[in-house]
Amino acid sequence: MPHLFEPLKLRDLVLRNRIGIPAMCQYSAQDGLANDWHFVHYGTRAVGGAGLITSEATAVAPEGRISPADIGLWEDRQIEPLARIVGFAQEQGCPMAVQLAHAGRKASVRRGWEAQTPIPGTDGGWEVVGPSHVAFSEKHAAPHALDQAGIGKIVGQFVEAAKRALTAGFSAIEIHGAHGYLLHQFLSPLSNRRTDAYGGSFVNRTRLVTEVVDAVRAAWPERLPLLVRLSATDWVDGGWTPEETVELCRDLKTRGADLINVSTGGTTPDAKIPVGPGFQTEFAEKVRHEAGIPTAAVGLITSPAQADHIVRSGQADVVLLGREILRNPYWPLTAAHELGHIAAWPPQYLRSAPTGSVAR
Repeated sequence: MPHLFEPLKLRDLVLRNRIGIPAMCQYSAQDGLANDWHFVHYGTRAVGGAGLITSEATAVAPEGRISPADIGLWEDRQIEPLARIVGFAQEQGCPMAVQLAHAGRKASVRRGWEAQTPIPGTDGGWEVVGPSHVAFSEKHAAPHALDQAGIGKIVGQFVEAAKRALTAGFSAIEIHGAHGYLLHQFLSPLSNRRTDAYGGSFVNRTRLVTEVVDAVRAAWPERLPLLVRLSATDWVDGGWTPEETVELCRDLKTRGADLINVSTGGTTPDAKIPVGPGFQTEFAEKVRHEAGIPTAAVGLITSPAQADHIVRSGQADVVLLGREILRNPYWPLTAAHELGHIAAWPPQYLRSAPTGSVAR
């Protein structure tokens, strides 16, 4: 069996293979509500054979959305549309994780395919928050620096969203601490200039992440896994580093985190990132071996042989396909054939499957 198609157990959750789909914003919701676009988008990829799907960034508060078109779990009426999607995915053998997120100073911008400029209040935008009064770029407004009460409120919003996620039937939670959004903003010295208990030292800058992890872990069933997404480096001198990532992951492991989704960048718009095939896998490997915790690798992973090599060589426990799975929702099924693995196809599609395939 190719290593890519070995099962993976995370607490009581067993993934049928090591192929995951990372959070990819669809910018298609209204009032945080998932709709038919989301149902078809996620449902198609569940049919396609992935082992785990992670929802797009799901805001824990209205002001935590990246754009007005993000989905959310800040109120109960947002549960049912997501439950419909999760239920269908599970029927296909594909559990779902929800990525709980707060955009912080990168909130209140236009949809991903539009110019990434802040939305003024007169056009439906809102005041953004962050660790310090430091803007993401010249085009962005400087955020309102959160006080202790504001920080505590956000921790509580993560917890309440986690409870709604459980009601919706999600099998795992991923806390979004990457890509320059709020939790990452607290981690990085580039965006965190605080002098209180949430700024300065490594322990202080990681405090909000650990508080969120502790609070969500306490509210989330012991039998279900908790994932954390981190940017391993800001790619800028003086920013968050791979060594700090390893140290944080060692701590998160003791707090009940089960897997780290290792990405990079996002804190500053002028970082010079050496983008290329598998350009982030070295960081997943570093965290996996030095922190002793399972990892997921993401970033221009496109071919079955490449994905299988990442798992087989111990660089990561899971590979996450983003753009490639948008191009081909059935990538896991075609990858199985290419790697010589007998894939289980939906019986409705079995007539088009390669010889040797079986029905689910």
